Amino acid sequence: MRMFVRRGLAAALSSAAALALLTFGSSQAAAAPSFYDPPSPLPAGSNGDIIKHEPADFFVDPVKLIRAPASVRRIMYRSTDTHDRPIAVTGTVLTPTAKWDGPGERPIIGYAPGTQGVGDDCAPSKAMAAGLEYEGPFISGLLLRGYAVVVTDYEGLGTPGTHTYVNRAAEGHAVLDSIRAAQRLPEAKLPDAGPVGIAGYSQGGGASAAAAELHPSYAPELKVKGAYAGAVPADLAAVAKNLDGHYAVGFLGFALASMDYAYPELNIPDVLNDKGKQLFEQVKNECTVQAIAAHAFTRSSTLTRDGRPLAAYLGEEPYKSRVAEQLIGARKPTAPTLVVHSALDDIVPYEQGKTMAESWCARGTTVQFSTSIVPTHVGGAIAAFPEAFGWLNDRFAGKPAPDNCGKF
Repeated sequence: MRMFVRRGLAAALSSAAALALLTFGSSQAAAAPSFYDPPSPLPAGSNGDIIKHEPADFFVDPVKLIRAPASVRRIMYRSTDTHDRPIAVTGTVLTPTAKWDGPGERPIIGYAPGTQGVGDDCAPSKAMAAGLEYEGPFISGLLLRGYAVVVTDYEGLGTPGTHTYVNRAAEGHAVLDSIRAAQRLPEAKLPDAGPVGIAGYSQGGGASAAAAELHPSYAPELKVKGAYAGAVPADLAAVAKNLDGHYAVGFLGFALASMDYAYPELNIPDVLNDKGKQLFEQVKNECTVQAIAAHAFTRSSTLTRDGRPLAAYLGEEPYKSRVAEQLIGARKPTAPTLVVHSALDDIVPYEQGKTMAESWCARGTTVQFSTSIVPTHVGGAIAAFPEAFGWLNDRFAGKPAPDNCGKF
C-alpha cells in the first residue's frame, strides 16, 4: 500500500508539473470540443438519462505511457442546476478490466473530482484523456479493486456556462445523476440497480457530502452503501476567510464566478474595482495551477471598490443568504459516511469540517470522523487514500459501518 501511495504521489506531482507547463490549454485537452455542445433543446427525459456518449481515453501519466485499467466512455447526461432547471453535464464512465471478487454485483463509485478550475479546458474528462488528471492515481486504485467508476465534469466544465464551483446543489445533483447515467449506459455493462458508493476530496469532498445529503430526496432509488468525503469545504464563509491572501486565493475567484453565474441577481462585479473585475474575468478561463500562479497572495481588499475584504460582504444581504444555501451539514445523509480531514490543512479549515460531521451525528447519521496530522491540504489527500480504500471495501463487503460520533 505504501508503494502505491508513493507511486500515486509521484504521478500526481508529475501531472501537476505538466499542467503548469501546458496550462491545460493544449490541443490534446481540447481535442473534441464538439462533444461538449449539448443539443438545443435538450431531449425529453429524466435526470441521469444519457444524451450521447463516445469511446474515450484515460491515461494516468502525461506522457501517455500508462492507460488506466478500464474501458472508457465519455458521456453527456441530464441533470439539474442550482434551481432545479434541466442541464447537460459531461463525465467519464470507467468499467474496470479487473474482476469483481466481492459479494454481489460490481459496485459503481460516483467520483467527485477536486478543484480543477473553471475554464472549459479544465474538465476532468479532458484531463483524463490527456494524462493530466492529478487524481488519476486514486481513481486507478478504485479500478484495480474492481469498482466501476463514473467521474462527473460538474455543471459548466466543458459544457456551456460557468462552472458552479463549490455550489452544493448543482454538484450534488451532478454526482448522483452521473451514477444513474453509468447504470443506464448499455456499453458500460454495469448493473442497473446494484450497490453504489460516493467519494471525493476537497471540492470533491464537498460534492460527495452534498450528494450524500441529497440522496434520500433526489435519488432515493440508488443503493448507496457509503460516502467518503475528504477535507469538505462545508462552510464557504470560513473557507473564504482562510483563502484571502493565501497562495490559493485564485480558488476564491472561482467561487465568485460560480456564485455570480448561479445567482446573477447578486451582480458581484458591481462591488469590484477594475483590478477585481480583471481577476473575475480572468479566472473564468483558468485551471487550478494557472490560478495559483496568477493570483497567489492577493488580498481581496485590493479587489473591492470600498477596500473591504470580500469576507466582510458575506455577513450582509443579499450575499449572506446565498452563501448560507451552500452550507453542508444541515441535512441528514442516510448512508454511512467517512469524513477525513487533516488538522494541519492549509486550504480548507479543519474546524468547519469537524462541525459538519458533528451536525450529521446530531441528525442520526452514521459517521466515522478521522483526523490526520499530515501537513497541507495535498498531503492530507494522499494520506487519506488507504483509509478511504479500506472503508469502502468494508461497506461493499457488508461489514457494519464504524461510528465514532460523540468521540471526536
